[in-house]
Amino acid sequence: MEPVLVSDPVDRSLLNDWQRGFPVVARPFARIGAALGIDEAEVIARLARMRDSGRITRVGGTCAPNTVSSSTLAAIAAPIERVEEVAAIIGREPGVNHSYLREHEINLWFVVTGPDRAHVDAALERVERASGLRVLDLPLVRPFNVDLGFSLTGETRTVPPARPARTEALRPGDRRLLQALTSGLPLVPAPFASIATELGRDETGIRDRIDALLDAGVIARLGVIVRHRALGWRANAMVVWDLPAGEIDAVGPQLAAHPGVTLCYEREPAPGIWPYRLYSMIHARSRREALEVLESAAAMPGLRGVPHRALFSLRCFKQTGALISVKQGGAA
Repeated sequence: MEPVLVSDPVDRSLLNDWQRGFPVVARPFARIGAALGIDEAEVIARLARMRDSGRITRVGGTCAPNTVSSSTLAAIAAPIERVEEVAAIIGREPGVNHSYLREHEINLWFVVTGPDRAHVDAALERVERASGLRVLDLPLVRPFNVDLGFSLTGETRTVPPARPARTEALRPGDRRLLQALTSGLPLVPAPFASIATELGRDETGIRDRIDALLDAGVIARLGVIVRHRALGWRANAMVVWDLPAGEIDAVGPQLAAHPGVTLCYEREPAPGIWPYRLYSMIHARSRREALEVLESAAAMPGLRGVPHRALFSLRCFKQTGALISVKQGGAA
């Protein structure tokens, strides 16, 4: 895959090299600036400009799915004349952090997050009641690759395999800290001190907890979260595979490692409506490129002849961080 064109070499390095491994130090932007040969203020200004122009969503964290919070993938078959209306209903839910229109009669796909499964269920019920349409609930069974990092230089990026998060590492107060990280670090010289002040905690203690949660795999990635469409990955397909549950153990990790596959996970099917268990995402610059990746994946020994569908995304309605903590009288 050829590199995405970002003409400024410093911007390209910020976007490419700092999608993970963000420094958990008192002045992280100064540390990044030293690596790039620019000062702290310029790093912050560049990131703020890229955020405001839509090239990045935030500088912050993503959490391993269903560890500190609950989530599900949901879908609705909305009549074409109601797509805008129903998408607005979905987008009003604060726990919806991704919402897309895709090529299929089941056309509105969205991820609902929340502190627990009851919160997710309530959000799904509200969407169903307000829209008058059935909502498919497709919970995650297990991830094989949920990193979603993008290379701007054309090299094949080795994604760390999904590892079980050690939830026993969680401590009281971590939910609020994780919510701050997934919402996005403030673009100021001392962002962790700013978060500590907001949470009424000590900065050193905050950074120690972030290090511990990274080590435990609860924080899956900390760094620059890019908007792939704005950077050239505009042909994006969710490919679903009708594979028997007993075959996913072997095929899932192989598909996750296949070049061009950016996400891979197993979900529960919706019997009689949606039989698919294995999901993969392909993010490409053109439809042709995406279909070439799909053709190559479908030729893998475990996937030859397996029924599948490619649901290309037509429009992104919402993309933000997950809802982890809901403030209730200031409690974490």
